[in-house]
This record gives sequence, structure tokens and C-alpha cells, in this order.
Amino acid sequence: MKTPDDLRQLATQSLLAHFADLCEGAVIVDAQANVVWMNDRYPERLHIADPAAAIGQAIENVIPNSLMRQVVDSGRPIMLDIMDFGDESFVVTRLPLRDEHGKVIGAVGFMLYDDPRHLAPVVSRYQRLRSDLAEAERKLAEARQTKYTFSSFIGVAAASNEVKQAARRAARTASAVLILGETGTGKELLAQAIHAASPRAKRAFVAVNLAAVPENLLEAEFFGVAPGAFTGAERRGRDGKFKLADGGTLFLDEIGDMPLALQAKLLRTLQEKEFEAVGSNRLQTVDVRVIAATSRNLEQMVAGGSFRADLYYRLNVITLNTPPLRARLDDFPLLAEHLVDQICRQQGIPVHGVAPAAVERLRRHDWPGNVRELSNVLERALLMSDGDVLEAGDLDRVMPVAMVPPALAIVGGGMAEAVAQAEREAILVALRNCHGNKAQAARTLGISRAALYEKIAVLGVQANAA
Repeated sequence: MKTPDDLRQLATQSLLAHFADLCEGAVIVDAQANVVWMNDRYPERLHIADPAAAIGQAIENVIPNSLMRQVVDSGRPIMLDIMDFGDESFVVTRLPLRDEHGKVIGAVGFMLYDDPRHLAPVVSRYQRLRSDLAEAERKLAEARQTKYTFSSFIGVAAASNEVKQAARRAARTASAVLILGETGTGKELLAQAIHAASPRAKRAFVAVNLAAVPENLLEAEFFGVAPGAFTGAERRGRDGKFKLADGGTLFLDEIGDMPLALQAKLLRTLQEKEFEAVGSNRLQTVDVRVIAATSRNLEQMVAGGSFRADLYYRLNVITLNTPPLRARLDDFPLLAEHLVDQICRQQGIPVHGVAPAAVERLRRHDWPGNVRELSNVLERALLMSDGDVLEAGDLDRVMPVAMVPPALAIVGGGMAEAVAQAEREAILVALRNCHGNKAQAARTLGISRAALYEKIAVLGVQANAA
């Protein structure tokens, strides 16, 4: 039975013999780069008239452009090369030969093809792969660029102008920015606009929604994973968001949802500008501008111990407060027109106008979901509308009816009378939209039919006036 060493030696000899038989030619040189052997095909391919005379000569005397001496001197192979000989070119490979102690004692060269055009399929595939890789990298770079600028923040109200002016000032600095505001007020839009107007605009903008990433994966998401860090990890490792954003901006959305354990590691990275990937003990430096955003009250979280005070102060260098829609009543005409135009183009329907009564109808709502809710309402209304102009009635079909006008005057009976008046208006609108059908109106209002009858009686609503 043969030992593993015997099998290895046999495989080496067999491989050399097979290569010599299959390729266009083979040559062996000694430690002084003198020719010691050629197979029968090599002299024929190189038009060497007397092969025996080549034995013992320096390889350059036989093949002037040979690099076999370089392989012998360096001990490094030349896996693929094109060798010129006279008017012809050959595809060759050159390998060092070593003794049992690892000392280079010569080299072997194989002429793989007698015409470089044999490599055309391989070269073509390689070039195609390189092209595909370049295209993928280009698309990834485009995906890392911002889509919004300050012109994307639609509004002329005082609150809108104030936050845009403050954001433009922030764009000129490299300091951390904390954006506070209710959901749907455009915090990420503002973050992208700051990046697009900053000196880092040509570098990556990387966004992480902390509320959307499982807690046990957040550290890897931020700092990456070293090759083979754990079972199932990628062999080449994976870069984290800090590495991807190096030189650019990292946007941390919903920062208030970050676990306490990770807050300490984030603080160190922001202070020292260095981090370790998961499973690695090698520090990596990084240059990242951080913009954080949240709809939560971080000061209360700090007081309650659920958010680190030192991290809060590190992030809260420049603070921006995005105003809610109810504080931007003057923006509704422009904002509604912009969103309607955008929705129509996305849906492939004719562009609609917005009637003044529809704008006024929008202004009367409290908009807890802000611009995101406004866009949803407008899209639903547009898809149900048959006219070329969006009317107040189109909005009534998709909007809640129990709403209090922002400028409702409180007279006479004070707050109780104001609430009663709002309920009367809501009931009248519901009855009008439902053509007097009380059961359907009750469902629209979200109350029982008995409750509707009771309110009609108590509030003195003239049902037939609907």
C-alpha cells in the first residue's frame, strides 16, 4: 500500500508527464537556467533545427525572450504569459522546480497554445466579468448617493423656512446633527439635503433604520464581520455601515431605539474614530459624519436611564426640529400641488389640479402622520376621483370626518360648545356624504347607529338638512 508521500510524488510525476504530452511544448532548465530537456514538440514549434545542440546551453541562447532564468532566480512562477519568438507569439506558463528541502533546482516551462487567440474565450469572459463588476459598483455608488436636496423640502411657512435655514448652516460644518420631529415630517429628507450640500456630497450617504434591524444583528450591521468570525459567517467577511460610509455621512434613523449596550460602542467610535469588526481584534479607523434622527423625546429617555447622557451630548451638537404639518398651514397649497403631481406621474394618470376648497379641507385636519399621511390621503383620493381637479368631496370620502378646525372660535359655552359644534359638523358631513343613510354614516364616524341617533337628538342636528 502506497503512503501519502508516494502518492504525492507519483501525482507530481504523472502531472508533469501529462502536461508535456498535452501541451504544445515543454522545456526544463537547471539551477543555472541551462536547458536540460525538451520534449519532441518544443523544437518543432520553435523551428529549432538541431534539438540536441540546445541541451546544456543557456535558455536565452535558445529562446531569446524566455523568462525562465527569472523564475529560477526568484523561485516564483509565471502562471500565464505571452512569449514572442520571431514573428510568432505563444501562450506559456513557467514553474520553479524544488528539491525535498525546498531549494530551487531549476524550472519547467510549458507552451500551452501556439496562438494567443486560443485565449480569446477566457479573456472575453474575464473582460465581461470585469465589466459586470464595474457596472455593479457604479450602481451601488449611485444607490449610496442622496435623492433629495433642500429644494425637495417643500414649504414657505415660517417654520419651514426656519428649519431649512438652520439645516443649510449645519451643512457647512462637520459636526454631528440631531434631527427631532414627529413621524412623517421629513427627517431623512433633511438629512440627505444636508449631506448633498456638504463638502462630503460626492461620498457615500448610508442610512440605517435602527428600529428595523434586530437587536442581535445591530453590532454586525454597524461594524461589520471579520472573515470566519462565527459559524455561517462569510469567508471574506462583510463591511459594516461605518466602513461603507467612510469619508461620507452615516444617517442613524430612530436613534432612540438603539440598545444601551450598543450605545457605548457607538460613543467610542464617534469619539475615537475607530472600531473593531465583530470577531476581529484589529482596529480600523474611519472618518464619518453622523446625522441622527428620532421621533422620541431623548431628554426624557436620558432622565429615565434608557439613553446614555454622554451619547446624547455627543449627538446633540446641532439640533434641528422638523415642524409638524399643523404648524405649516401656509405650506398646504404648494405641498398638495407637489404631491398630487408626483402621485399622478407615478400612477400614470393625468395630472390633476387641486381646488381651493380641497386645500382648505386639508388644512382642517390634525395630520398625526404628517406628510406621509397627507401623501397617502391624496393618493387614495386621486384614485377614486373622476374629475380633473381634486375637490373637497373627493377628500371627504377618504378622510376622517371628526376633526376640529384649527381656528375654531370658542365662544359662549367655551370648550364644551366648541366640541359640540365640531361634532355637529362631523355628523352633517357624514350624513351628506352618505346621502342621509344613518347606518352608513354611523360606520363612517366609527360609532354605533344608536349612538348616532342619540347625538342627533342631543346636539339638535337636523338630519334632513344633510
